[in-house]
Amino acid sequence: MKYQSVEEARDLPGLRLVLTAGVPGPWGESAKYMVRYKGLDFVPVHQEGGGENSALLDWTGQTAAPVAVYDDLPPVSHWLDLVMFLDRVAPAKPLWPQAAADRAAAIGLSTLIAGVDGLGWNRRFHMLAPLMAMDEPPEAIMRLARKYGWSERAMAAANDTLIGICAELDRALEASASEYFVGEVPTATDFHWAAFSGMLKPLPAHMNPMPDWMRAAWSGGDAAVRAGLTVRLETHRDMMFERHIALPLDYPEE
Repeated sequence: MKYQSVEEARDLPGLRLVLTAGVPGPWGESAKYMVRYKGLDFVPVHQEGGGENSALLDWTGQTAAPVAVYDDLPPVSHWLDLVMFLDRVAPAKPLWPQAAADRAAAIGLSTLIAGVDGLGWNRRFHMLAPLMAMDEPPEAIMRLARKYGWSERAMAAANDTLIGICAELDRALEASASEYFVGEVPTATDFHWAAFSGMLKPLPAHMNPMPDWMRAAWSGGDAAVRAGLTVRLETHRDMMFERHIALPLDYPEE
């Protein structure tokens, strides 16, 4: 996979997917998994994690990844909007169940994983914590901390929030009549879990060649939080990669 610059990509036709280069950012990885599950071709576009990304801001109105842009449609960046967008431009293999109750259940579970104050949001506080404890944190880290609401209070609440989220996901999977969270085929929730579960226990290096510093951050932390990755949840994650997500993961640094 070779990234294009924002300047190269913005006038191209078709689907462009802005991704953070060099790291398996779970919001971007889950978007990429779903795009590939639908069989869509896309142009990967470079975003610098924590960077100013001024060209991206000029194009899409924000600086984070992922962002999906299809032809001349408006850019889409919020995780929920992105799933809706993919189902709109490629209706085959829908990412949300059609039945209203099942749809509500899947969206609710994905919110626990990918939404504000969800699993990824709180695990990010753990990653920021040692850097924010420095006398002079790097500017890129300060930018992320300001953007995502870092505080000592938020960090203190993160463990209990993560433990509760994992417990609810485990209950939902136990109650499911299939191997998936909701219904008989994978939904966005299953792809979200596959991507975000790596923040509790990364896949081995030959499957996920992530930077050493990120592997250490995602492998550490409170034992009770890491124990939230139950056997049932880990089995589900492994099933998703075996059936629906190509390995090894591919997110090269430029």
